Amino acid sequence: MVGVAKAKMNCYDRRLRRTVPVRGSSSNELVSPPQRSRVNGWSLPLHSFQFIAWVVYSYMAIVGFGIYIPLLPYNWKYAGYSVIGVAFVFHFVTHLVAVSIDPADPSIRAKKNYSNPMPVLDKRKHPHVIQNLHCYLCEVDVGPKVKHCSSCNKCISDFDHHCKWLNNCVGGRNYWFFFLTVVSAVFGVLLLVFVILFIFIEHFLNPAELRTAPQFNIDIAENSTWLAFLPVAPIETSSVGILVVAFITFMLGVASLLLLGHLLGFHIYLLMKKMSTYEYIVKQRHTQSIRDQNIGATQSTTASGTSLENLPPVESAVDCDAPLSGRASALKYQDKVQVASRLSNGICTETGSFQSGPGDSFYYSPKSASQSLPDSVGIRESTSEDKVRSVHPDSMEGAPIVQNPLGSNLMQATSA
Repeated sequence: MVGVAKAKMNCYDRRLRRTVPVRGSSSNELVSPPQRSRVNGWSLPLHSFQFIAWVVYSYMAIVGFGIYIPLLPYNWKYAGYSVIGVAFVFHFVTHLVAVSIDPADPSIRAKKNYSNPMPVLDKRKHPHVIQNLHCYLCEVDVGPKVKHCSSCNKCISDFDHHCKWLNNCVGGRNYWFFFLTVVSAVFGVLLLVFVILFIFIEHFLNPAELRTAPQFNIDIAENSTWLAFLPVAPIETSSVGILVVAFITFMLGVASLLLLGHLLGFHIYLLMKKMSTYEYIVKQRHTQSIRDQNIGATQSTTASGTSLENLPPVESAVDCDAPLSGRASALKYQDKVQVASRLSNGICTETGSFQSGPGDSFYYSPKSASQSLPDSVGIRESTSEDKVRSVHPDSMEGAPIVQNPLGSNLMQATSA
């Protein structure tokens, strides 16, 4: 019967072990699939943030130069065209250059093998992509500030970060173009927001100041009709349309300023500290890990201190019924809190083995010879050897020597 039961268990075990392969459970998960490296921000696939950036830029340019700058007074109109126009054109150029530049390391650009798949990295052999200034994916020697970008799948010289708005890495070759792109965007959007705010307020206070263009003839000037896309293709619109588009553009411009202003301030801070974005992130992670360790150590110390405070108080007094005189013995306490509770029973037991004799002298009872004295108690003899012999000469015969580990003898018995 036992053999049959074992056979059934083995059969069940075999059936349970017949499972389908689990995805990612094999050793192939340590090997990354081969991918082609991206040349620049125009390489496929394009990022959705890149599309949003160009849509917002186009909308701001069309609305600003087509509707609101032409409505400015005559003295301000050409200043708006020139200053805001330079900001938008400069942003367009630097944006294109930052996206189009290949920020890869010179050794990567020298190979020009973007059409071929990248080599496969076996993490069982190389746990990191770059070791000892050698990239095992790009198969080239790199510099000390080079990082391998997983999005672009190549080594970036003086790596700062991977920008999703540019769909390209920001490195040593295109960092300043990226920085000028952000600066020109902040400057251009800020000027456009001021223009729209002026148009919005002036529309209620003095709308005649906004209708000075030659296209506003006598017929149009007498009614509430407004013109957009002056002077190339005038389109008639209403006052509500001008205000609604102005409000939408103003809110979009404020949101863009918050994002771009924060990004610009952050990179100005990095330039002052002479750090890259990657170095800043690594430093912040290191600081956070140290802070978490300190908090954990503080919490553990607080918990241990609380547990010690919750311990019940220990009685430090020792009560013994045996009559001990100060001349006959001395009790030594080294730690009242930890030892007193242990001594209260031990001292009373040991002192019960002593019997009082004439003249306040003590002798050791043979019945308690097997008991041991506590470590913290030392009892020394205060009477002379002759007096002890004269009191109990027979009981001292062959009595064992009892000695405290601290070095004091309880009694030294000698033969008569």
